[in-house]
Amino acid sequence: RSRAGLFVQADKGTILLDEVTEMPLEMQAKLLRVLQSRRVRPVGDDEERSFDARLICATNRPIEEAVASRHFREDLYHRINVVQIVVPPLRKRGDDVLLLAQHFLRRIALRSGKAVRGLTPEAACALRDYDWPGNVRELENAMERAIALTRTDEVSVEELPERVRREPPPITTGGVRELIPLAEVEARYIRQVMRAVGGNKAMAARILGIDRRSLYRRLRDEGEADGEGEEAV
Repeated sequence: RSRAGLFVQADKGTILLDEVTEMPLEMQAKLLRVLQSRRVRPVGDDEERSFDARLICATNRPIEEAVASRHFREDLYHRINVVQIVVPPLRKRGDDVLLLAQHFLRRIALRSGKAVRGLTPEAACALRDYDWPGNVRELENAMERAIALTRTDEVSVEELPERVRREPPPITTGGVRELIPLAEVEARYIRQVMRAVGGNKAMAARILGIDRRSLYRRLRDEGEADGEGEEAV
């Protein structure tokens, strides 16, 4: 029987081709013809149909390398390479890892019916310092494991995968004169978390493992409170 096909279904919308560099060369030739003519013949149909859709292609490896090795057609590459957006790996995105971890924690905790509200400071440091070779998928898997293991309302470093658990980097590699008071270490970390969450005090408090009133008082002591009352934090 006739089937409309993805391109026809995507008419006036968007179609995503994921892992486009894994597409066989024969299929690449067909895709190139479709993109040039903006017409496609659905399976089981005798006539071609026109379509008007936005095309997004994704790949997990540099597409230029696939072109150079002749695994991807150069003419198709130039046809689809109109606007290129490079998403850096998680290890190069700084404190984004904490935002994503908090997002996964909320979603997985809701699905599994656990009242987990955030990370301990030690767990947050471990996530921030890890290289994440598996990128966002590895982070999501780590959070799912942590939710399954935790028996409290916070994920501790002990519930993270062994590869993520490691000694944090030293505060300083210099001598005794470069060591700083514990209060300063804490203040610096609070400022780091606040930057990572875009100033969201509620989220920062969950990551830090303290209540919002305590966070507000510490920010006020550091002269970084925004003038809000403690009740509004």
